[in-house]
Amino acid sequence: MSLIGIAPQVRGFPSVTSHRPPLSKGERLHRFTVLAATLAVVALLSFVAVKGAGYYTLALEDRPLSPLHAQLRSSGTVGLKLGIISLVMFGVLFLYPLRKRLKWLARIGATRRWLRLHVLFGITTPLVVTFHTAFRWHGLAGLAYWTMIAVAISGFVGRYVYAKIPRSLNSVQLSMEELQAECAAMATRLNDQEVFRPEDLAPLMNVPAAKEIRRMNLVRVLWMMLRRDLARPFLVSRLRRRALRGSQYISTLGGFRPSHDRDVEAIVDNLRRQSRLTTTMAFLDRTERIFHLWHIIHRPFSISFVILLAVHIGVALSVGLR
Repeated sequence: MSLIGIAPQVRGFPSVTSHRPPLSKGERLHRFTVLAATLAVVALLSFVAVKGAGYYTLALEDRPLSPLHAQLRSSGTVGLKLGIISLVMFGVLFLYPLRKRLKWLARIGATRRWLRLHVLFGITTPLVVTFHTAFRWHGLAGLAYWTMIAVAISGFVGRYVYAKIPRSLNSVQLSMEELQAECAAMATRLNDQEVFRPEDLAPLMNVPAAKEIRRMNLVRVLWMMLRRDLARPFLVSRLRRRALRGSQYISTLGGFRPSHDRDVEAIVDNLRRQSRLTTTMAFLDRTERIFHLWHIIHRPFSISFVILLAVHIGVALSVGLR
């Protein structure tokens, strides 16, 4: 069947141009807050990086001779302010785990919004701390810094795994039965379409057998999920190219951007979601195991960092920030 020039009749697929429900006032305010915080940190770090480029690239023994040393060293006028900003950001960062233990805090806002802020500050706080250290990572402060980096890397892994455990809009974990029902509904819609052949869809739908997944160690499971996520945009673009013609190859950047064919995009959108859901279901048991182990590992790192941070601040105050 040639796909060139097809005007498919797609049954059961929602239009990709259908209007989404308007964002609530609270969601708009939250997104504005996240954007404003991001821009503020980017502006701050850009200013410090440009101003201190000459200082930060000096050898450590030459820095005291720089006119910027009194400002940009860790205890300097700028470095100290960056440390105070970092401390405040850490306070915001740790509100998310505290929210799970404090009932009054748990009643404020939605979990996904707290998590979004937690991720934002988990990314930006280490960057601010890096400039506070003036790129010196020795002694107790260096130990605290690298512990923070370990916590941040662990946080990235945890956020990735958390996203692999499907949840409803109110962050309640979905059951396997609910996942299977959703998967079956999407599979029915995909079977009804007449644009792509089953063999065209197969690369996106193939997952290892359950028995094979159970034999994998957890590191390989993580790698397999990550590899599938990285490959999916390329597989989708290759699939989309089968329905493109002429200048559409250019306008879609070789299939990586959506085309103007609403029917094709409706199928691609459903196929992409079906691929993600199939992968999620195949790896779900192992994903939950990884997430459980992640909690066991991440918590001691976080506690160790808080202790080292407190000791670092105490030592800095006791010696008068010399």
